[in-house]
Amino acid sequence: MKKQLIICGLMLAVFSCSEPKKESYTFQVSDLEPYIITLASDEFEGRMPFSEGETKTINYLESEFQTMGLEPGNGDSYFQDVPMVSINSTAATEMTIKSANESVTFEGLKDYVIWTQRTDSLVSFEDAEIVFAGFGIVAPEYGWDDYKNIDVTGKIVMMLVNDPGFGTEDEAFFKGNTMTYYGRWTYKYEEAIRHGALGVLIVHNTIPAGYGFNVVQNRWNSAQLYLDDRGQDNYKLGFEGWVTLPTANKLFEMAGMNEREMLAKARKADFQAVPMNLKASSSLAVEAKYDVSKNVIAKVTGSTKPEEYIIYSAHWDHLGIGKPDETGDSIYNGALDNATGTAALLALAKAFSTDEKPERTVIFLAVTAEEQGLWGSLYYALNPIYAKEKTVANINMDGINPYGKMKDVSIIGVGQSDMEDLLNIELEKVGRYSAPDPTPTAGYYFRSDHFSFAKVGIPALYIGTGIDHFEKGKEYGKQLEDEYVQKYYHKPSDEYDTSRWNLDGAVDDVQLLYSVGRNLANSDTWPKWKPSSEFRAIREAYMK
Repeated sequence: MKKQLIICGLMLAVFSCSEPKKESYTFQVSDLEPYIITLASDEFEGRMPFSEGETKTINYLESEFQTMGLEPGNGDSYFQDVPMVSINSTAATEMTIKSANESVTFEGLKDYVIWTQRTDSLVSFEDAEIVFAGFGIVAPEYGWDDYKNIDVTGKIVMMLVNDPGFGTEDEAFFKGNTMTYYGRWTYKYEEAIRHGALGVLIVHNTIPAGYGFNVVQNRWNSAQLYLDDRGQDNYKLGFEGWVTLPTANKLFEMAGMNEREMLAKARKADFQAVPMNLKASSSLAVEAKYDVSKNVIAKVTGSTKPEEYIIYSAHWDHLGIGKPDETGDSIYNGALDNATGTAALLALAKAFSTDEKPERTVIFLAVTAEEQGLWGSLYYALNPIYAKEKTVANINMDGINPYGKMKDVSIIGVGQSDMEDLLNIELEKVGRYSAPDPTPTAGYYFRSDHFSFAKVGIPALYIGTGIDHFEKGKEYGKQLEDEYVQKYYHKPSDEYDTSRWNLDGAVDDVQLLYSVGRNLANSDTWPKWKPSSEFRAIREAYMK
């Protein structure tokens, strides 16, 4: 005992020394692999909400939580209802666009993709005017307003993907190549709604978008999910959509505009939105189905601070059954995205239920409909089971490293909160390091469920697979990442494949996230947002 007291004094009471702490859980491949195999199997039908795949998935998660001995996370239930609407937009096969001199018919799916959030049985537009609105951004902090001096009410707004900072290398200008929320397509639709537009056509470009047009094509004539907002007076666009770059160039040509000149003007704050003197006509038949999807939630109650919460999250859903690929496979299994993250959630739940009980309560939240717009996590954030004032932090998992051991992990949204500092402490202990997101143009910070927590002020951590491969270096690691986007992302080919998967790195990353969460759960620390974070003021407003 005397020796223990001496050691405690040297450690300056950083850790509680009344009792030796039990060794933390050590993860193995076997903690992850069976879950991934099951969740990514054809039997689960791509885990689409409102399908048999959902029923199988949420029942499986509930059963696993029960087997581990975890408590239900929502009273006596492991489920949180998420009221939603499934809207199946069947777009006309063509869109006709006229100028003063010509009329051109564009082909749906090939040249453009549109859908709607309206639930009317038919949405149609005839000779709707088109306006080119640059990037479609209103950002007062940058002195930027693409809608100044123009009324787009009832008109179609065509705009560029990403934001004006992309390609400038100027980190003070819309964060340079790091996409801001202004560059995210969801923001562009939201801003167009605020201005009363009829519809939006975003010009697709693979590099600034961060993914190919095939990802956009997945929305063609397929059911899309949204939160059920019946009873609320929310204006919705007649349609949302994208056009290919060649289609956009043709529209500029029809309008008598120089495409390069317009793109250059759009990058300046004095840009003025321009009527294109083009008129578009098309329609969408709509079927709406209201139903309830489920978040799955379990907990380990804290021993001394049970009313302070740490939330681990991962989305259980994927894209279900859809357009067949060249091999005829139509099941979008979502092995990496996000059977791995859900498997990690289960593995962490098992570790916390097996290991010494944490001081704070740890929540395990598997959310629905991430692929459709972060709806499950957003619903939880707006309708929390555990108050945001008592929620210490969120640790989100969306895609766990399948490529073997990496020296690094990428921090998605570097510079946002103290959570990355806690991560770096754990990385240093095991001889690893963190690096900024290697593809900041893709806007990953706004594309997973941690963002829903950030929007209500809860400090959130989201890491991505590193690229510094232990054996083959950074070039090889980046090649693997690029190959995934090109060959597997949101395609039926995203399946668990032992010939190309190595879960040793996944084990390392789950161990890392366990250490971050476990240490936070056994401390009095309340992570904060960095001074430059746009979420700091939100948190401070209700934590006073």
